[in-house]
Amino acid sequence: MSGNIELLNTTLAAAKAENRAALIAYLPAGFPTVDGAIEAVKAVAAGGADVVEVGLPHSDPVLDGPVIQTADDIALRGGVRIADVMRTVREAHEATGIPILVMTYWNPIDRYGVERFTAELAEAGGAGCILPDLPVQESALWRGHADKHGLATVFVVAPSSKDERLATITAAGSGFVYAASLMGVTGTRVSVGEQAQDLVRRTRATTDIPVCVGLGVSNADQAAEVAGFADGVIVGSAFVKRMLDAPDEAAGLAAVRSLAADLAEGVRKR
Repeated sequence: MSGNIELLNTTLAAAKAENRAALIAYLPAGFPTVDGAIEAVKAVAAGGADVVEVGLPHSDPVLDGPVIQTADDIALRGGVRIADVMRTVREAHEATGIPILVMTYWNPIDRYGVERFTAELAEAGGAGCILPDLPVQESALWRGHADKHGLATVFVVAPSSKDERLATITAAGSGFVYAASLMGVTGTRVSVGEQAQDLVRRTRATTDIPVCVGLGVSNADQAAEVAGFADGVIVGSAFVKRMLDAPDEAAGLAAVRSLAADLAEGVRKR
């Protein structure tokens, strides 16, 4: 079975045709429970998210700040497994029809087996993977299997990336480029900053695939700001914090749906 890279491509193209940025939401699998995470993906989609990244909880998430680390810890203590991540992708995609990617560090895939992981992700209806710690020069094995199964390979670029390095990364990637708005880990910020706009400009000079910005966006005004120069706005910690702060799961689901609606309005104000 082929994965849903084409659905991802057409979704991002449709947002561009509407003269707006896409809203991409991140939520970790298994948080607060496996079933709760599936409901959370449904909630952000109902609120207006165009694409969802499902995080594969990891014990050493180098890109993630304290909010997502806390959620990952809850998921891991709850016993979440890769099979649960695949179930989350499958049920969320079947319920919403939107592209669902997995964001994961390389070690769990390497241990699980690249062929097995890509085949199962495609069978679950996944659109691809975001791989923040896989060096592009060591990605040929992954990309071969991902291409075979119709999955996008999304690499992360940072403000520190030199132009030559950007060209190498974007030539190997597909789906979209994840542009980290600043040096550091995930988390909400008061300002997303000018670094992100410069990074998007330099990245676009090397590729025709969409460039989406993450790290720091937490409200509609910031979403509108980033939507003014990026093809997509990626929001993670703000959603997870709403879930963490909620008194119960129902309140958490209502909170993330409401935030998604606000952000969806924001990306349309570019």
